[in-house]
Amino acid sequence: MSRTGRTDSENAGGLAGAESASSPGTMNATSPWILEVRDVAKGDFLAITGASGSGKSTLLHLLGGLDEPTEGTVLFRGECLGGTQRGAACITLDTYRARFAGFIFQSFHLLPSLNAMENVQVPMLGAGAHAHNREEKARALLVELGLEHRLGQYPTQLSAGERQRVAIARALINRPAVLLADEPTGAVDTAAGEDIGALLQELNAAGQTLIVVTHNPELAARYTRRVIAIADGHVASDTGALL
Repeated sequence: MSRTGRTDSENAGGLAGAESASSPGTMNATSPWILEVRDVAKGDFLAITGASGSGKSTLLHLLGGLDEPTEGTVLFRGECLGGTQRGAACITLDTYRARFAGFIFQSFHLLPSLNAMENVQVPMLGAGAHAHNREEKARALLVELGLEHRLGQYPTQLSAGERQRVAIARALINRPAVLLADEPTGAVDTAAGEDIGALLQELNAAGQTLIVVTHNPELAARYTRRVIAIADGHVASDTGALL
């Protein structure tokens, strides 16, 4: 896996550097791979693209604290995530996910027994927020995302596009420094995909830092500010790379 990655949301939520102890290889548990991506600015909208199996989703999971690297470290604001680094305590993955990172998944991952309002409040439960405050914030976000008429509906009663909007509201509820999305338009039709792309662009215009993994070249080209292509665990191209 990657030797080093970085998210630095004080400057934005970004990725940086990597160095391999051996020659570059594919992404797996025993063969380190080279990654070098630098200077993701605050408010950036970054797309990570690549063929299936190239490592883009694994990279996103490492940056989001969903997985830990088998070698090296992932840094956030100069501090490592999980474990220890040179004897220093690191930010726990639970703390990082709860306070700094929001997630949007291709298959939504909404809880079927909860309605839209209740699903959006789930990330706030671990933060100790009062029930009334949770409900107010969830309602405001869902209204902002155009779902004021669907607050009490369950996932099976929502269209795919509506389910993804609920998932986006859930990802935003704790005001994350970095919003990470794995194929956010992959499970919706073309029209809904365009709506989701435009919504993400609006969030970015309001200052939200986004890192999106996508197979969709149109989403990457039309809505994002920077595109990084991954191939076999390497950065094949980077439209924002420094010279």
